[in-house]
Amino acid sequence: MHYKHKRTLVLQIHERLKCFERQSCIPVMEQAAFTALEVIAHKQFVILIGCILQNLLQVHDAVAQKDFEPSLAPVPDDALDEEEDSVKIVSLVKTKEPLGATIKKDKSTGAIVVARIMRGGAADKSGLIHEGDELKEVNGVPLEYKKPKEVLPLLVGDDILFWFFLLKIFCDYLFDFSPQLFVQALFDYSPLEDPTVPCKDAAMAFKRGDVLQIVNMDDDTWWQARSAGNDDSRAGLIPSKQLQERYGFMSSSFKEDNKNTDIFNLLFSLFSAEDLCYTGLRRSFRLSRKSSRTKNASWFWRWSTEVHGVLCPHTYREVVPSLREAKDKHRLVILIGPSGVGVNELKRRLVISDPDRYGISVPYTTREKKGQEREGVDYHFVSVHKFEEDILNHRLIEYGSYRGHYYGTSLDSVHRVMVTGKMCLMDVHPSKIKFIDASKFKPHVVFVKPPNIEELRLTRRRVKFLCDKGDPNQENFQDMIDLAETMEIQYGHLFDKIIINGDVTTAFKELKEDLEKLAEPGVQWVPAEWSRPTLKKTQRSCGHLTGLF
Repeated sequence: MHYKHKRTLVLQIHERLKCFERQSCIPVMEQAAFTALEVIAHKQFVILIGCILQNLLQVHDAVAQKDFEPSLAPVPDDALDEEEDSVKIVSLVKTKEPLGATIKKDKSTGAIVVARIMRGGAADKSGLIHEGDELKEVNGVPLEYKKPKEVLPLLVGDDILFWFFLLKIFCDYLFDFSPQLFVQALFDYSPLEDPTVPCKDAAMAFKRGDVLQIVNMDDDTWWQARSAGNDDSRAGLIPSKQLQERYGFMSSSFKEDNKNTDIFNLLFSLFSAEDLCYTGLRRSFRLSRKSSRTKNASWFWRWSTEVHGVLCPHTYREVVPSLREAKDKHRLVILIGPSGVGVNELKRRLVISDPDRYGISVPYTTREKKGQEREGVDYHFVSVHKFEEDILNHRLIEYGSYRGHYYGTSLDSVHRVMVTGKMCLMDVHPSKIKFIDASKFKPHVVFVKPPNIEELRLTRRRVKFLCDKGDPNQENFQDMIDLAETMEIQYGHLFDKIIINGDVTTAFKELKEDLEKLAEPGVQWVPAEWSRPTLKKTQRSCGHLTGLF
């Protein structure tokens, strides 16, 4: 029955379709091609009236018609007088940033002159204003007989456009093609805490370890720099090497003298007494006359040189970028610190945490093997002749004798660890770092420093309770802190990282994060002397640098 029903439906459909055999197709429209063009034109019109394209076309027309805002007013007819051969008329558009220049009053002429141009600022980018240019007028206001503090309101007004009339100068430094120079700061600096800075708002703060790009060194006391990698930023003032050394000498010789006024007077005496202003900001301090302590500072310098050699305060270290690739060997890690600060404990925790990454150099000795000691694990046991031969061949980083036997750390032992692909950990006296081939091992020096005396007593008392060790010698705590300060003063320029070992867990975490970052591929900043095999190459053509600041 079902089959007959389906057959009936098929026959009905067939009959209906046969009716269309006698009918022809009727066209829907007679101008389909024209309609298609209209549709395409409509779609193109929608695109053309879109806001994005309209804005693009408006910008194009503005550039083509040179319709810039704000438009510069025509130069006044009376702007050029008898000094037209040397006058400059400069028009600058003010933005949110300061103009980027400092001014001062010339003592001999009484004129207002440009003292310093900050690299990256509006004045520097214009290329029209230079150090030494004399300001004659600002926005039509004559500057004759005016003081710097009276000029500042003219430079910080609400005007968008600034007109400057200047007497131009020609100096060699206008054509500066000096190569890029990068330094790593070896001290913390905050202009808010420095009363000698010409202008606090023109200076830049930085921390120890920050890499700075020096862009101008013309001033003997204040350099211009910016953070490395931030080429678009305006440069800021930082203390020069010479200035920071002077401050370091004085702070060392008068460490126990809390009379900051006397120290600052001595600092002020190192500069010329000039009024210096930063455009749009505040004026500087007037530098005082020399203090009677100058003679004491000179005596301290002579005494330090005779007793300890040249104790030059550490300021900056010249660095260069070095690309580390994943296939490169790990750098040698040197942990240093005063006895009892916890260097060995940090090494032990590192090796336990990741034995496949960290390894320890095995020391050499001339004594006989004892009990369960294993060659190459506890010590490398060598003959006296071999040990002394290594001494003569400078194969030992450091060595000494104890109860008639030699003990020492060999470069060969360090190399054995590094060829396995591990990061070699070692601790030596900081004076021995210079005997390590820096270009080969690229040492990364970590200084482990004790906390303050109160925290040191508390943490060591906690260790005694947990480990059931004997009572730590309280009298040695201050000696440990004093020794750490001495190490930092003498060898601080060699330290890549400083870790305060108060809580050992926190110190270990900080150390491990630092070493993990060190192992990552990428650009790392390394001392410039690593790429200079001879002493001659440490001499820079600019005459300011000899490797270490």
